[in-house]
Amino acid sequence: MTSAEAGALRRLAPSARRFLAHRKGVLVRLALWSLAESGQAFLVGHAVARSVDEGFLAGDPRRGLLWLGIALVAVLSGARVVRGVFAQLAGVTEPLRDGLVRRAVNRSMARAAPDGPGGTDRAAVSRLTNQVEIARDSFAGLVLSLRSFVFTAAGALLGLLSLHPALLLVVLPPLAAGLALFLVTLRPMAAAQRRALAADEALGEHAASARAALRDLAACGTGPGVEQRGADLVAEAAAAARTLAGWAAMRTAALGVAGHLPVLALLVAVEWLRGRGVSVGALLGAFTYLVQSLLPALHTLMTALGAAGSRLLVVLDRILGPEQEQEQEQEQEQEPEPELGPRSEPELGPGTASAPVAAAFAVHTAAAPAVELRAVTLSYGVRAEPVLDALDLRVAPGEHLAVVGPSGIGKSTLTRLVAGTLAPSRGEVRVAGRPVTGCPAAELAALRVLVPQDAYVFSGTVGDNLAYLRTDARRAELDAAVGVFGLAPLVERLGGLDGTVRPAELSPGERQLVALVRAYLSPAPLLLLDEATCHLDPASEARAEEALAGRTGTLVVVAHRLSSAVRADRTLVLDGVRAQCGTHAELLGRSPLYQDLTGHWNS
Repeated sequence: MTSAEAGALRRLAPSARRFLAHRKGVLVRLALWSLAESGQAFLVGHAVARSVDEGFLAGDPRRGLLWLGIALVAVLSGARVVRGVFAQLAGVTEPLRDGLVRRAVNRSMARAAPDGPGGTDRAAVSRLTNQVEIARDSFAGLVLSLRSFVFTAAGALLGLLSLHPALLLVVLPPLAAGLALFLVTLRPMAAAQRRALAADEALGEHAASARAALRDLAACGTGPGVEQRGADLVAEAAAAARTLAGWAAMRTAALGVAGHLPVLALLVAVEWLRGRGVSVGALLGAFTYLVQSLLPALHTLMTALGAAGSRLLVVLDRILGPEQEQEQEQEQEQEPEPELGPRSEPELGPGTASAPVAAAFAVHTAAAPAVELRAVTLSYGVRAEPVLDALDLRVAPGEHLAVVGPSGIGKSTLTRLVAGTLAPSRGEVRVAGRPVTGCPAAELAALRVLVPQDAYVFSGTVGDNLAYLRTDARRAELDAAVGVFGLAPLVERLGGLDGTVRPAELSPGERQLVALVRAYLSPAPLLLLDEATCHLDPASEARAEEALAGRTGTLVVVAHRLSSAVRADRTLVLDGVRAQCGTHAELLGRSPLYQDLTGHWNS
């Protein structure tokens, strides 16, 4: 068992004990019906043996028919036993499903609450529509198979012992060998199941993100990159499914050993068994126990433990386990996500980043570059070509830098590296002299603000939206910022700073202006704009960038238009092979790519 599986079992054990403790009555009734199934298994094989030895071979066909009638009644009574088992099973599985649904909904609502971690819980749909049903079906299958195997095997083995002890010497060794082979596959089967579920969630999250940003993807030309990422995720999910199928084949082989070798061994050992006094009826009874009772129960057990058991453990851990531990595990297992273009996450940095904290960082790192990349390399996968390759960059405090390049070249990746939300494969990223990789979220919030292409605006007052990153901002400061960005008509339309913002009623450009004013008011010394003005008209974009450039601090802009590069102090050109940095005039003279981009922008 892996350490992850052991940890999952430790986390789930208290909840499992509490769940079962509240259903003792159902479990007792289920056990009583299972005892009836055990007696049925014992009676069928025993009746066949008695009918042959005491009836037909003894010249008493009436007695033989009587015992066969008893066996028939035992078989037919199985329908009543199965009905009773399923009636009690619902009393265990349905409460489990209801509890898991409540847990999944509560977790999703907690993430969306104002005091929760925030963001969109895209895996919630998978948990509600897929994983909860997997857990219920897997739990039901596990209870049925374990109960059936334990009680049926007990009845069948007791029947073999009652017929002749030598029968157990022939049947038990191949049966134990098959079970041992099966148990060896459980650990890799659970790991493969975990990877398959993770791949399914990653694919669902990517699809949701791409669907939400479909219009921006088409407008900005980043669709091919998103399509390739989707194809990679499909391939990963298919590879995980193939691995899982391979271990399922091993499980089938183990079933063949445990399910067929005992029958063959019994056939081969007939002469040896006859020499030790095993009667013909006892042999027929033994075959009946194997074919009618023991081997079907064994097949059900292996199927349930090999598939349902591992699925149940993984799914319950994802739904019931601590959310923080799950997110850390996913971050450790997941490779960096390639640039998707627009993202629907909010500006990075909570509203608790205060001006004194930012000032403390500024004093501590006064002589350090605002942004520094030292031989930074980032690849999406071990064998993938690097998006950024040994990139060195220094941005001085107060400098205005524009970043340009073709779609999908890594511009958004660069902003995420600087923001500290993405770790480089090699090299180091520093902001104000401080390494950002592994930096606590509160400290990162005091260092920088990232405004993505799809601006985040929440339901609340206008003032709350504007002061989200600086909660102590005075009303006069809010009014001044609104005037600088030309946002007064929108604020008046919404009813002033105390008016209510309904995000769905704002255009993409209006949402971007709200987000830009919010970043302008932030005390963080570094602003990162990832095509955050793409929905603005050129005049509004120029006004916003001039206001942000005039703000105390450093500005890094992923350029959407040529004018952004012209306004910047320097421009960084990313071309996938090397990076060039310089003024607009310098780059026109030495960068063919920049010349092409300039021609494209001016056409």
